[in-house]
Amino acid sequence: MGQSFVLVDDDQDILDILKFQMELDGHSVRAFSSSPQALAAIASNPPDCVVTDLMMPDIDGVELTRMLRANPKLQDLKIVVLSGKIYETDKNRALEAGADGFLIKSRQDPAEMLSYILDLLAEKLLLKFWGCRGTIPVPGPGTLKYGGNTSCVSLTFPNDHHYIFDAGTGIKQLSNQFVKSGRKKLTGTIFISHPHWDHINFLPFFQPLYAQGNQFTIAGPSSQQSGIEELVANQMEGLHFPITPREFGSQVLYKNLGEGQFKFGPATVETMLLCHPGNCLGYCVHFAGKKIAYVTDNELFPEESDMFSPAYLKRLTAFIGEADILITDSTYFDEEYPAKLGWGHSRLSAVCKLAASAKVRDFYLFHHDPDQDDAALERKLALAQEMCESLESDVRVKLAEAEEEVVITK
Repeated sequence: MGQSFVLVDDDQDILDILKFQMELDGHSVRAFSSSPQALAAIASNPPDCVVTDLMMPDIDGVELTRMLRANPKLQDLKIVVLSGKIYETDKNRALEAGADGFLIKSRQDPAEMLSYILDLLAEKLLLKFWGCRGTIPVPGPGTLKYGGNTSCVSLTFPNDHHYIFDAGTGIKQLSNQFVKSGRKKLTGTIFISHPHWDHINFLPFFQPLYAQGNQFTIAGPSSQQSGIEELVANQMEGLHFPITPREFGSQVLYKNLGEGQFKFGPATVETMLLCHPGNCLGYCVHFAGKKIAYVTDNELFPEESDMFSPAYLKRLTAFIGEADILITDSTYFDEEYPAKLGWGHSRLSAVCKLAASAKVRDFYLFHHDPDQDDAALERKLALAQEMCESLESDVRVKLAEAEEEVVITK
């Protein structure tokens, strides 16, 4: 079924070309060369999406976006701003006013532009695993299938904003993909769960940080000694690394996080302090009715242990409750755990019970002990599926696999 569009542009050629392409693909289109006329038409008969030129007489595209966003009846409306201007300032103005996307006219043909717009309407997310191991990377023949890199997961939004969770060795593979694609003007947020070595040590190898025109925010928990900016700088001082953050060519901002709700790019991110040595944050992403939870590292103590906290378990269950995707620490087999109690990681049966209690949809086993090879991980998956079945849970248990892509749609 086609979508309904309103096009607003004072360039009749652009209107004709886009209208033709959209109608060719089966969509309904109303085209206006006047912003005030378009505003009235949108208010009386809202479309699925408005595509407006940035530079318009009377009411420009940014102001039109603000006016549409101020109308409570149009909260579900998607807005894309078009422009022949390539400046990042104009893109940021449009997005800050409430636009869902920004397109440069001269860079794409009508079919490509429509494809971008339809992806925005579909609110499609792309989740990708780059590193799934914990503690240390484990390259070798025994880890070829599920990968040997340490923690890194990316989430790409329809407007091409990138969330990156942790900067273990897996972030180097993500960096390689960005470089190979030749992408320019990348924007994203790098969320650090905590500053233990296997979650930050390859941040200096993330090449997009050194490229001019890119914009990244590095966010994560602060400690009593230092904030997230100092934590990044400390591992790149001369004693440990030959290059300092002063060499970053992109615009890099830093955000200290505690527990709360935050807005980064197109989504809302909720945080919770986890049971792990030092300050460690779990993240829940809320976007277009979807919820993705990234909770590593975390220890769920046995109920018979003096360290067990019913209040903490209740809070954590509510935090991840009914998530579409849960990615969580499942480091140890149950028989391994007693010797590792207090190390900050969980046993398999505890996380299965957590996922079942929280009624998550897809549960990804993640952050594996470095001594577990691919065969051990497959045994872990089979056990987890049996455990969840025995709990009469509908959760779908999966095993995170390096460079696996997961498409999340409405």
